[in-house]
Amino acid sequence: MFDKSWTGLFKQASEMQSKLTEIQEGLAEKKIEVSTGGGMVKVVANGLNEIISIKIDDELINMKDREVLEDLITGAVNEASKKVKELAQGEMTKVTGGIKIPGLFPPT
Repeated sequence: MFDKSWTGLFKQASEMQSKLTEIQEGLAEKKIEVSTGGGMVKVVANGLNEIISIKIDDELINMKDREVLEDLITGAVNEASKKVKELAQGEMTKVTGGIKIPGLFPPT
């Protein structure tokens, strides 16, 4: 039979799991927008690090410079990913009180 300390620990773990689930659902609704090339490429991602849209300025397309376009898209996607990780870590820290739980935080 469990003593009260174990019961309390299980209750806390269950509450934390519920809060983490709520945060993940909330992150799915949040949007991060990043631009590169002076706004010529814009990437929008949600808080789950899913790319929602990529917009490319007509001027950049008309330049017909594949390498520049590829570099700007790559830069924007990487920056969006970085910002999403920062957002997720900030939200998770609210639940964990700043305690780093292995496997909970993606590497930055």
